[in-house]
Amino acid sequence: MIGKELQHLGVQQHNKGCSTGKDWFSGGSTWCSFSPVDGKAIAHVEAALPADYELLVSKAQSAALFWKTVPAPKRGEIVRQFGERLRHYKQDLGHLVSYEMGKSLQEGLGEVQEMIDICDFAVGLSRQLYGLQMHSERPQHRMLEQWHPLGIVGIVSAFNFPVAVWSWNAALAWICGNVCIWKPSEKTPLCAIACQNIWNEVAQIHNLPEGISCVLSGTAEAGIWLSKDVRIALVSATGSTRMGRHVAVTVAERFGKCLLELGGNNAIIVSPHADLKMTVMGTLFGAIGTAGQRCTSTRRLIVHQSVYQELKNALVKAYQQLRIGNPLDEHFHMGPLIDQQAVEQYKLALKSIKACGGSFVVEGGVLEGPGFESGCYVKPVIAECAHDAAIVHHETFAPILYLIPYTSLEEAIAIQNSVPQGLSSAIMTLNLREAELFLSASGSDCGIANVNIGTSGAEIGGAFGGEKETGGGRESGSDAWKNYMRRQTNTINWGTTLPLAQGITFDF
Repeated sequence: MIGKELQHLGVQQHNKGCSTGKDWFSGGSTWCSFSPVDGKAIAHVEAALPADYELLVSKAQSAALFWKTVPAPKRGEIVRQFGERLRHYKQDLGHLVSYEMGKSLQEGLGEVQEMIDICDFAVGLSRQLYGLQMHSERPQHRMLEQWHPLGIVGIVSAFNFPVAVWSWNAALAWICGNVCIWKPSEKTPLCAIACQNIWNEVAQIHNLPEGISCVLSGTAEAGIWLSKDVRIALVSATGSTRMGRHVAVTVAERFGKCLLELGGNNAIIVSPHADLKMTVMGTLFGAIGTAGQRCTSTRRLIVHQSVYQELKNALVKAYQQLRIGNPLDEHFHMGPLIDQQAVEQYKLALKSIKACGGSFVVEGGVLEGPGFESGCYVKPVIAECAHDAAIVHHETFAPILYLIPYTSLEEAIAIQNSVPQGLSSAIMTLNLREAELFLSASGSDCGIANVNIGTSGAEIGGAFGGEKETGGGRESGSDAWKNYMRRQTNTINWGTTLPLAQGITFDF
């Protein structure tokens, strides 16, 4: 279906599972990447073997010795050129993202634009890796702090953003002087191979060593290799809370660093002072965008009782107008779930809603018939459930939205904060006091808190990440670059004596 795009991106029908700048290595077991769009096989990928991994890390170590000596602005120039190549391949890569993952073409193209944007951000940042200078209490002394590269950064990404989240990490890690080993989701390996091929073009022009960018294809076992390996200074992992717990413990046992971006259970609070038209639009994109498979997807709508029925009616009307189908066709609003396992989780969630006494405002189900042959297309659901029902506190990666009434803003904030996840949140209100309370220390406990926009749609420049079971990591903007560097404090004595701090004397 997208053979031309695959050819342009250098993706073969059979791809080996371990790559650096130039070489493909021997692989182990083979699996096939299927498109949830039509259920067809796209290409085969071989998993890396332990011997392949060792060779990959060796090449990364060697590249790290070179890369950290390149001045940061020069590293930024390489990243800029990578961004230019992404501009060239935007259409092809956006189509592949849409076809292999199942998100709409507009979202696939938007994901590549995120990659371009983070490259632009990183270029400017490459001249702003600032340290500090401090006054010393000792005469003729100077104190300062500076930042140095970590070495090798391991990146474990999830299927729902098969290229953007990798680029958030890689672009910043590169300009900080690190090299990267990327373990992509086994559900979207071809997107990673395509990105590696695009990097290769830039690396070959400048005769850069192999190992600055590496792809490690495999199952969860490959991610465990990265987590256990003392040579991997930082493991940045995006995925489920269950996966994050394992990574955090494993990396901590060896005193490594980890950056975690895990589950979300995001809510929009709808005030009686909300613009309901804006609320419907923000809710729709948040709840059904990427078929509800974003960590920032809107899962709970906490609505003041005075506007509850009006908003419910408006949402039902809007949901009736949604068009579901092939995401490469821009006529459709929503594409498929990623695979049959995701469909089963969706069906289990519907059963749990019934079991807890919930009711459906908009009924769900699996779609069948022409255009739905993959079996991965489902109906978006709106359900009314008690806010403390177990299923409401669980993140289901599917287009399921829970409607919950409230009477006071303090109650709404407490309901929002009652779940174990803490990624994204929003309030819809034209009341300044309500907005400020929501953003205050007494308001949202999430890493992202928005006013009059939905929970999805983070942009480059702001630090992205959440609290509690979301992991506490920050990527993409602000001072997130510090995650990819080590801090060093320096004291320089330019005098002829050796005074000690705190007035201590030590005379012979």
